[in-house]
Amino acid sequence: MVFGAAGNPKTFDPLFNDDGETFRIIRQMMDTLIMNKPGTADLEPGLAEKWEGSNEGKTWTFTLKKGVKFHDGTPFNAEAVCFNFNRMFNMKGAAAQSQMIYYGDVFEGFAKNEGDASGDPVFKDCQVKDESTAVLNLNKAKGAFPAAFTLPSFSIQSPDALKKYNADAVTQSGDSFSYPEYALKHPTGTGPFKFESWDQAKGEITLVKATDSPTQTAKLDKLVFKVIPDENARKQALKAGDIQGYDYPSPADYGLLRNDGEQVLIRPSFNILYLGINQKNNPKLKDLKVRQALAYGLNRDQFVKSKLPEGAETATQFVPKAIDGYNENVTKYDYNLQKAKDLLKEAGAEGMTLKFYYPTEVTRPYMPNPADIFTSLSEDMKAMGIKVEPVAKPWNGGYKDDVQKAGKHDVHLLGWTGDYNDAGNFVGTFFGREKPEFGFTNPELFSAISAADAAPAGETHTKAYQEVNQKIMEYLPAIPISYGPPAIVVGPKVKGLVASPLTDERFYTVTVN
Repeated sequence: MVFGAAGNPKTFDPLFNDDGETFRIIRQMMDTLIMNKPGTADLEPGLAEKWEGSNEGKTWTFTLKKGVKFHDGTPFNAEAVCFNFNRMFNMKGAAAQSQMIYYGDVFEGFAKNEGDASGDPVFKDCQVKDESTAVLNLNKAKGAFPAAFTLPSFSIQSPDALKKYNADAVTQSGDSFSYPEYALKHPTGTGPFKFESWDQAKGEITLVKATDSPTQTAKLDKLVFKVIPDENARKQALKAGDIQGYDYPSPADYGLLRNDGEQVLIRPSFNILYLGINQKNNPKLKDLKVRQALAYGLNRDQFVKSKLPEGAETATQFVPKAIDGYNENVTKYDYNLQKAKDLLKEAGAEGMTLKFYYPTEVTRPYMPNPADIFTSLSEDMKAMGIKVEPVAKPWNGGYKDDVQKAGKHDVHLLGWTGDYNDAGNFVGTFFGREKPEFGFTNPELFSAISAADAAPAGETHTKAYQEVNQKIMEYLPAIPISYGPPAIVVGPKVKGLVASPLTDERFYTVTVN
């Protein structure tokens, strides 16, 4: 099968990734201790047959599958599990730590924080109880667990391959990062497919069936991801039979694709698109009235109706409705252009200039066409009297580093597809600590998110996040735009692909007849 990818992968070491295009490939090669049941956000066994929390959520015991081997033939066991978690915790170097986005969001700190890392570590230690039992001890409980163990960043990789190919040697030069041989040529997991090659000139990543995979047996012999950044070109490639599927078809094409016999599979909405605001570079953005003006002045309802697929909704907060902690009663900012202008005038910000970053060479579940979205929102800003300075950068060619690491922007487009059903996976990821993306410090908000994260599961946890969502919408560190139900399309001969709300599609069940 050949699948049309919207963008280039970043690196195949999941620890240094937070990018959906890359995770799509990694999920075929690597397994996590716990996985998601296909088509849902429910948990099911992965490399662990069972798991148990104890010690008020601060100890997690994993009973591991036996007889499993990595693709290099070395054994998977409790030692390998502990090696992987110890590797994360003991990672050295500001460059490497800065690229461990998911580790920072979930485990918060390292044995020795370097560079931007500043949190107290959640991870305490990992104990090998016996060959098939690994015990993770934490310094504090988190509501993210056990679901966070499904994150592809925490895939269990071959200790031998990690050591052999110097996996931790991440370096930084200016705003650019370089990754070691392991991440580019030798990713080694236990999944149903194994890595064969990445032809960067042709934009093709080739995986082959792992014949000895003990977790799931692939029905395909070969799986190729072909990078086609332009959505229309992906559509034409599908029609020509050059590819057998691609993600995020344009909503306007759903009917045409179905008429051609293609299968358009709609995922449930589990994402958020937002306009990010960086308070660091432009002092006017520190003024709440200016941020409120942006919220009132963006005609989000019109944007959703005209640019997004059927079923998309205007976002009122930074978690979708399906997430526990969604709050119907948050402060809302219905479209009111005059109010936006009045607020800008009160703040002395009439005619201000905003550097508006948006990405190219990418389509995301929450962001079908970034250029169209930029155009719609920038027109609204101009109607408020704001001057817009556009900056377009390739998604994995400068955009994410400029926005998330260097904070060069004033406002920007970004979003998130949930990894599991917990509000902390959304608001904790965005606003749980200081980040260059948003450029603000708010200890009261940070501690409220931390307390909600540690609240016991159930009503207490949900209520704590409802209160957090109200605080966020009062402070307005960014502007929620929309929730979108993205689609994935495959040809008529493709069978067995299960669409996932988490974009966690696994190709081992797929056949092409």
